[in-house]
Amino acid sequence: MQRTLSRRQFLAQSAAFAGASALRAQETTAEPIIDIHQHTDYHGRANDHMIAHQRAMGVTTTVLLPAGTYLNKPSTHNGKSNGLAAQCTGNSVCMEIAQAHPKEFFFGANEVTDEPGAVAEIEKYLKLGAVIIGEQKFAVECDSPESQKLYELAAAHNVPILLHFQHLTYNLGYDRFHAMLEKFPKTNFIGHAQTFWANIDKAHDWKNLYPKGPVTPGGLTDRYLSDYPNMFADMSAGSGLNALTRDEEHTRAFFERHQDKILYGSDCADHLGRGEGCQGAATIAAIRRLAPSKAIERKILFDNARKLLRLPV
Repeated sequence: MQRTLSRRQFLAQSAAFAGASALRAQETTAEPIIDIHQHTDYHGRANDHMIAHQRAMGVTTTVLLPAGTYLNKPSTHNGKSNGLAAQCTGNSVCMEIAQAHPKEFFFGANEVTDEPGAVAEIEKYLKLGAVIIGEQKFAVECDSPESQKLYELAAAHNVPILLHFQHLTYNLGYDRFHAMLEKFPKTNFIGHAQTFWANIDKAHDWKNLYPKGPVTPGGLTDRYLSDYPNMFADMSAGSGLNALTRDEEHTRAFFERHQDKILYGSDCADHLGRGEGCQGAATIAAIRRLAPSKAIERKILFDNARKLLRLPV
């Protein structure tokens, strides 16, 4: 026998159905996130775990940054660290993963800065579809002749170059970097790592790579982002998360000032993509919590990277 619904029952069931439909729609239309800084075989993590990690974080598009050739020379600290090459893999592996997962992954091109064949090696992979040069993480002066050749190459191929700035260790001479920003106005530079993020503070002690406490606005990084249209910021790693959380009031104002310059990256070696051990997921949560508006959050997590790297996503 067919049961007739009262008006109250009909409205209640309609509301429940609409709520369930909205929940399902929300689950299937999660907001996209671009991660511009991830590595293959990172600290021994298998690449299938890396892919699962990215999905668990909610990242929809990932840029894989290769390490460069493992070499024993001064710019690689005589092979003891070699920047990233002792921890993760190079150009061909990143390209292969991107080709196997074309809707989720893109790849970069990299080589040891002062290696004689660096320009040719990087250009080879740019022609094969690399969307960025980096991560440049070698013991060279940031304004060295070899570095400048790569800055020219980035401009010629209209891709950004990502630099790891670490005092007395990698890409030395950050206080002189303004000269490179001026000399190569058509090159888009992305700054990353300890010395880059510590220098949001005007009162920064350069020997302290992970400073805590309140930030005095007007630091070198703050000025570079304000004064040069070709300077951008990669929010990744513990250094980026530390900069976000050490002074949250400053972070909100920093996001407001540089909302078109900041890009989300994880640089995270975690296996799960969630929980206390996942710095990449913690950075996403901090950006969402501290962004002054939803529009600024979306710029940092998606729009800025899509535009700068010209990603078809």
